[in-house]
Amino acid sequence: MNFFISDALAEGAAVQGEPGGFMGFIPLILIFVLFYFLLIRPQAKRAKEHKQMVASLSKGDEVVSNGGLLGRIAELDDSFITMEIADGVKVKVQRQSVMTLVPKGTIKGKAEENNK
Repeated sequence: MNFFISDALAEGAAVQGEPGGFMGFIPLILIFVLFYFLLIRPQAKRAKEHKQMVASLSKGDEVVSNGGLLGRIAELDDSFITMEIADGVKVKVQRQSVMTLVPKGTIKGKAEENNK
């Protein structure tokens, strides 16, 4: 079987060898750093801001839930809030499901647009 592979080529491949062990990890380290600054860090920042916003909710704030409900906070609990989405219509949602705090008067403005 020696006639398929010459001895000189087989020996030359063994002499070249692999680059250093640390040099092989540099691309992986660069990819991790790139992921950290483009994905992990911004997501952690958004989660921190959302947690602060949910903790600062108070009665009378106008909010939008993850389901798209626009309403005014009528009651607050540790885990749940009661939103008034229309006159006399109240729904109970989890605090964490509040997506956005909207400026006061948004609900009144939307009602006036719908009546035109």
